[in-house]
Amino acid sequence: AMRHLPYFCRGEVVKGFGRGSKELGIPTANFSEQVVESFPSDIPTGIYYGWACVGNGDVHKMVLSIGWNPFYKNIKKSVETHIIHTFKEDFYGEILSIVITGYIRPEKNFDSLDALISAIQEDIEEAKRQLDLPEHLKLKEDNFFHLPEGKIVNNH
Repeated sequence: AMRHLPYFCRGEVVKGFGRGSKELGIPTANFSEQVVESFPSDIPTGIYYGWACVGNGDVHKMVLSIGWNPFYKNIKKSVETHIIHTFKEDFYGEILSIVITGYIRPEKNFDSLDALISAIQEDIEEAKRQLDLPEHLKLKEDNFFHLPEGKIVNNH
């Protein structure tokens, strides 16, 4: 997983399956299929961590899932970002910029929704710890997160 990292990616936030907030209490931002397809095909599926920024907002810690979510038996690969920050409202249609800096674990199936939620909570704690390390912290300040003023991105 590490040879692709750090991985820089930017794209529009689209509506996902609507499960993150409702079923899991863990909202995720989903990239469009085009963005998902642009990821290296050999990047391993699993749980990653890094930095995320919505529009020209602040840069926050995040956890990211790449894969088919075995618990939900998805047929399409998805890339779902959980930003470790509470937003007041949805940001569909906004540009999400992410830098994936590290890998936590492969994706796996769970016996129950509770087991999945507790694994995600552990992933979030692990991400918070890792992102406090200097080699990850420095990417928080990367110029990648500063969208040039007035630049048209995805018709916004």
